[in-house]
Amino acid sequence: MHPPVRLVAIDVDGTLLPSFTQTVSERNLRALQASQQAGIAVAIATGRRAAFAAPLLDGLGLRADTPLIASNGAVIQTLGGEIIACSHLPVRVARGLCGLLRPFGTVVFTFDRPGRGELVLEDLHGAQGRFPLWVEANRHAIEVVKPLEQALADGADPIQGMVAGRVSSMRQAEETLKASEWSGACERLRTEYLARDLSILDLLPRGVTKGSALERLAARLGVERAETLAMGDNWNDLEMLEWAGRSVIMGNAAPELRVLAKTRGWKQAPRNDEDGVAAVLEAILAKMAAAKV
Repeated sequence: MHPPVRLVAIDVDGTLLPSFTQTVSERNLRALQASQQAGIAVAIATGRRAAFAAPLLDGLGLRADTPLIASNGAVIQTLGGEIIACSHLPVRVARGLCGLLRPFGTVVFTFDRPGRGELVLEDLHGAQGRFPLWVEANRHAIEVVKPLEQALADGADPIQGMVAGRVSSMRQAEETLKASEWSGACERLRTEYLARDLSILDLLPRGVTKGSALERLAARLGVERAETLAMGDNWNDLEMLEWAGRSVIMGNAAPELRVLAKTRGWKQAPRNDEDGVAAVLEAILAKMAAAKV
């Protein structure tokens, strides 16, 4: 029999958010608030950098100490802005990845500094062609540097890197990275949006994933692994789903990931557009209420 859930980690895009909006649904919001009121720690876990994720959560009535796992685990902070942990990709590794992955798509590095230069890339035109909405939303933070290696001076360690392009290109990029001298120097996490033929290969400090961040957060909160639950929909959620004591895959997840979920014994929630997060949280809260009675 499972112990009560004390910590829930929830992915954002494709999980908490509906497909075609950047607004959390009313039902999902009520479920988040009710979970916190019931004493469950709610953590938001996203591949987005903190400055890009936090505005989505402003005004939702969540507690200021709500944990935010950003940049796929490289940054852990609270919604109130308290930094819990921050990891960096060694600049030597970042330089090597530039040359290796440039042929496959748009390479971007994220730095730990506010405003312009937080995101650095060398091919703005290519980025606009591949993910125009991201460029427009982040234009104030983007700096163009050619060649990109010039932004990677000694001591300028980025938080993370990413290369984005077509799904087939990113799968090839991942295989190329696996076979390279840099394979063991960083973590690689792939996110795929098959309907848009868009994929992102995130490049993270060694040992950093959403799963490692969730483990670190649980230890900080004094929560046992068996008392954690994770919800996600994409490959960059895999380590988090594997670490959590209980895991839920969204109904809109990639078919291959849903098949894997069955072999792992993970539950499947309704789709993100059907408030799948709320459905899971409501069931947990109902079970807690029944246990008290």
